Amino acid sequence: MINIHEKTLQDLEFSTVLQQVSEHCVTDLGKAKALEIVPYDNKKTLLISLQLTHEYVSSFDNGNRIPNHGFDVITKELQLLNIENTYLETHSLKKLISISLTVNEILKFFKKFAEYYPNLHQYTSHIEITTKIIEKVDAVVDRFGDVKDNASALLSGLRQNINKIKGKINSSFTTALNTYHNLDYLDDIRESVVDNKRVLAVKAMHRRNVKGAIMGGSKTGSIVYIEPEATLQHSRELNNLEYEEGEEVIRILKEVTNFIRPFKPLLENYQAFLTTIDVIAAKAKYAKSMNGILPEVTEKREMHLRDAYHPLLYLNNLKKKEKTFPQTIALKNDSRIIVISGPNAGGKSITLKTVGLLQVMLQSGMLIPVHERSKVCLFDRILSDIGDNQSIENHLSTYSYRLKQMNYFLKKCNKKTLFLIDEFGTGSDPELGGALAETFLEVFYDREAFGIITTHYSNLKLLANEKEHMINANMLFDERSLEPMYKIVLGQAGSSFTFEVAQKNGIPYNLINKSKKKIERSKVRFDATIAKLQKERSKLEKTGESLKINEKKKLAEADKLEEINAKIQKKLESYQELYDSNQRLIYLGQKVNDLSQKYFNNKQKRDLMAELFKLVQIENSKRKKVSVKEVKVIKQKEQQVIKEIEKKVDVIRKKKKAAKKRDIETPKPKPVFKVGDRVRMEDGRAIGSIDKIEKNKAIVNYGMFTTNVSVEQLELVEAKK
Repeated sequence: MINIHEKTLQDLEFSTVLQQVSEHCVTDLGKAKALEIVPYDNKKTLLISLQLTHEYVSSFDNGNRIPNHGFDVITKELQLLNIENTYLETHSLKKLISISLTVNEILKFFKKFAEYYPNLHQYTSHIEITTKIIEKVDAVVDRFGDVKDNASALLSGLRQNINKIKGKINSSFTTALNTYHNLDYLDDIRESVVDNKRVLAVKAMHRRNVKGAIMGGSKTGSIVYIEPEATLQHSRELNNLEYEEGEEVIRILKEVTNFIRPFKPLLENYQAFLTTIDVIAAKAKYAKSMNGILPEVTEKREMHLRDAYHPLLYLNNLKKKEKTFPQTIALKNDSRIIVISGPNAGGKSITLKTVGLLQVMLQSGMLIPVHERSKVCLFDRILSDIGDNQSIENHLSTYSYRLKQMNYFLKKCNKKTLFLIDEFGTGSDPELGGALAETFLEVFYDREAFGIITTHYSNLKLLANEKEHMINANMLFDERSLEPMYKIVLGQAGSSFTFEVAQKNGIPYNLINKSKKKIERSKVRFDATIAKLQKERSKLEKTGESLKINEKKKLAEADKLEEINAKIQKKLESYQELYDSNQRLIYLGQKVNDLSQKYFNNKQKRDLMAELFKLVQIENSKRKKVSVKEVKVIKQKEQQVIKEIEKKVDVIRKKKKAAKKRDIETPKPKPVFKVGDRVRMEDGRAIGSIDKIEKNKAIVNYGMFTTNVSVEQLELVEAKK
C-alpha cells in the first residue's frame, strides 16, 4: 500500500505542479480533477495511468491525432434526470447530443487505432457506444435548438393555424393602417411595436376616433399606441394557439426526457470518461512542455536519474530564457543513502527536491524530464524534512519541530521508504545536534531505507565514508571564483569553503586567521584537505569536458575530410574516364589520319576500305552491349563531367583575363635601355642587341640586318652585364 504524506507534497511544491497541469485542461471539471491529483496507492493502477499518459504524448508526434475531447458540463442535466416529472430544455438536450457524439468519436478512434494506443483502447473498451440518444433528440430538435414542426401531428397542426392567424393579423392591421393614415389620424411614424404586437401610432387628439385597445403612449403624450379592433379578435385567438403550442412542446420534451432517463448512468460515465481524458491530455501536454518521458520502471530496488531537471525550475528558466543545469544521481542497494555536503547556494537543496518531486510526480501518473535511459523504482513511502519548519501556532522551535519529524520518520521508515532531509541535524548545538543526527542516520541505514540528506556536519560525512552502503557527494564549485557549477559528484565529501567564501566576501584576513585559531586544528586541516580534493576534482571535470569538446571537434573534422576525400576520389575517377575516352578518340583520329595520308599517296580504295573495316571491328570488339537507358546514363555522366570541367576552365580563364587586365591597367615601368642590352619588339619573337641610342631611337642589330626602332616599342630581354 503506497502512502505519501501530505507534508512531503507541501515540501516538494507538488501543488504548484498540479496548478500548471490544470492550466492545460480544456474543461472546468478537468481543471478541478487535475488539482485533486494525489499519488496512486495501487501499483497496478499507477502503471496503467503512466502508460495512458505515455500513449497520449505519442499522439502529438504521429499522424493519428486523438480527436478533440472538449464538452459542456451536464451536471445540472443529470440532476434534473433524477427528479420525476421534470423535463430538459432543448439547449440541454443539445448538450447531451454533443457529449454523446464526442465520446462515440473517441471510442471509435481508439478501436480503429488499437495498435497505436493499446492501453487507451483497453481503458475505454468497457464504455458503451450508443446512438439512441442522438437519434431521439435529432428527431425532435432542429440544429437551431427549436422543437421541430413534425415532432407531433398536433404541434404541426397548431403551428399551421398560428401561421394562418398571423397572416390574418397582418392583413387586418395593414387595412386599418391605410384607412387611418388616409384620415390623417396617425403620427409620422405611423406604427410601432408594444408587447410584441404591431400598434398604430395615433395622434393624441384623434384617439377617440380610432377603435381598438390602447396599449400605451409616448413620453411626451403626443402619441397614443392603439391595437386596431379588427386585429384584437385574431390576437386573442393567436394567444390561445400559442398557449396550446407551448403545452404541446413541454409534453414532447417530457416524453424525450423520460426516454433519456434510463441512460443517466451512461451519461454520467460519459462525463467522467471525458473528464479523465482531459486530465490525461493535460498531463501529456505538461510532459511535452518540459520534454518529459516515461523511464524504465524496474522491480529492483534501484533508481538512476540521468540528466534530471527540476520541472518548476526548468519551466521558469525557459520563460526567462535562462539555462537549467540537469543532475545525474543514482540510488541502489550498494549506495542507498547519499550525503551531500558543500557550501550554501551550490544547488544541494535543489538536487534533493528534484529527486523528491520527480518521484512524487511519477507515482502520480506523470511523465518526468529525465534522459530516456533513466531507471526508477516505486516507494511505499516518501518522507521529507525540507526548509525552516518553525511553527508559531504550535509554539515549536525549528529544532523541536525537526525532532517531532524525526520521531515520525523513526516510526515509518523501512526498506520501502525514500527519505529526503535538508540541512540534517541543524537547529541545535552543533556537537549535540550532529551526534543525534548521526544516530538517526544509522537507524535509517540499518533499516535499509533509501535516502538523500544535505549537511555541513563533518561527523555525518565521516559516517558516510565508513558505512559500506552509504556514499558522500558534493556540488562542484569553481576553485578560483568559488561560483557554483550546479553539478553533483558522487564519492567525495564537499568542503563548506567557510573561510574561503568569507574572504571572497571581503572579511579581513586577520579576522579569518583569528577564527581559524579558535577551532580545532585537526578540523581545519580536515576541511582544508576536502577543499583541496574538491578543487582537484573541479579541475579534472573541466579538463574532461574540454577533452570531450575537442574530441567531438576532431571527429567532426575527420568526418568532413573523409567526405571531401570521397568527393575528390569520385571526381578523379570521372576525369580519368573522360581522359581515357578522349585519348581513345585521339588515337582513332590519328589512325584515320594515317589511312587518309596512305590513300592520298597510293589511291588504293579497296585497301582503304579494308583498313577502315578492320579498325571498326577492333573498336567494336572492345565495346560492351548496353541498353538505350544505360547509353543515356553514360552520356549524362559524360555531360556532367564536361560541364564541371568547363566551369573550372571558365573560372581559370576569367582569372587569367582579370590578371591580364590588371597588368594593362598597371603597366610596368619602362626600363632604361643601354647599348648592349638584348631586346625585342613588343609582341615580337626575334631578339637583337642595341648598337646605338639617339634621341629616343635605338639601332637594333639582329645579326642578319639592323633596324631603327623607337625605344617605346622595345621590351628588355636581358640587360648588359
